[in-house]
Amino acid sequence: MAQHLASIANYPLTTVEKLQKLIQAPSVTPQDSGTLSWLATRLYELDFEILLLEEEQGVKNLVARRCFSDGPSLAFAGHVDVVPASNKGWLAAPFSGDIIDGCIIGRGAADMKGGIAAMLSATERLCTKESEFEGTFYWLLTSDEEGEAEYGSKHIAHFLASRGITLDACLVGEPTSDKSVGDTIKNGRRGALSGRVQVSGKAGHVAYPENTLNAAHIAGEIVTALTQLVWWKDEPGSKTHLQVTGITVPNIVDNLVPSECEITFNIRYSHAYRSDSVCQLVESMLEKWKSNLQFVWERPCEPYYTGEKAQNCFLSLTEKAIYQATGQYPSLSTSGGTSDGRFFASSHTQVIECGVRNHTIHQVNEHVSIADLHAIEEIYLNVLTEFFIKH
Repeated sequence: MAQHLASIANYPLTTVEKLQKLIQAPSVTPQDSGTLSWLATRLYELDFEILLLEEEQGVKNLVARRCFSDGPSLAFAGHVDVVPASNKGWLAAPFSGDIIDGCIIGRGAADMKGGIAAMLSATERLCTKESEFEGTFYWLLTSDEEGEAEYGSKHIAHFLASRGITLDACLVGEPTSDKSVGDTIKNGRRGALSGRVQVSGKAGHVAYPENTLNAAHIAGEIVTALTQLVWWKDEPGSKTHLQVTGITVPNIVDNLVPSECEITFNIRYSHAYRSDSVCQLVESMLEKWKSNLQFVWERPCEPYYTGEKAQNCFLSLTEKAIYQATGQYPSLSTSGGTSDGRFFASSHTQVIECGVRNHTIHQVNEHVSIADLHAIEEIYLNVLTEFFIKH
């Protein structure tokens, strides 16, 4: 597939054809299946400097850079890797990129190869404009987003920092739209944290409960306490939610009071918190059972949030670009899962996620309509033009 992608790099492709070729490369995490080399070739032809990074566990990262002149920096960030797909239930093979009823079907069509194809076309159109631009344009892509995300954008962000590169803005091409392209963008993401609580009691015969300490009963009280936590720092549009995901008692007989019970839960928390403060809050609320509990915290993903700025506001720029393309301003959201935007966000770097509709991502028959693909391309072109045009 890598050779096939390379062989088509030398003749113009429509945005639809670009997406089809990307879908036809089965880049299941952490494989990139030649997509990053192909994209690197296309960007090199547009005078980008190219750096392909070989990371651990088979992960590959692409850092591409084109400097128009001194000025602000903008990065387009995203991922070429996709979740697995079998042929069962699909109208077309999941890695075919076939077109049915005006839609391009395939794994990654929406998440997020559609955004990459559209941004590539927008980049081509920008770089062939007879206009004067200023600033530096980065492409930051990885093959490690759908997995643990340990060697992808996290490494890219460290790479940029090690070279003293600070982005002014970052546009992540994740699928964010709901009913129509551009109706919703993400100006942040809630944090995510998984918890595991081991509850210890004292086993004994159920007929003599006075001689036991039932771990399952303690677990029930803890579950109630967890669901009644008050997240007082929450802000409108960024609410914290805790969901208990499992209660396990390793007991195979019905006349034994259990001495052990495990509770698992996941917290999606507002950007008003950090993972360490979430841990402290939960543990303090369960202080009365402290002697019977052991906590294990897993997979912390910190939140980020991009608000409005008085000057050079990338959020406002993106909203304007969407209005110019669609005639409507987008809703702002921080809902959904985590994204790689968290690795690039900072007090200086404004991160906005904007992409096609997300109603079929990770599903059988994942797809994006051709009309939506062209719509997001126009939005991307508006963003790039407004950001880089010399004022």
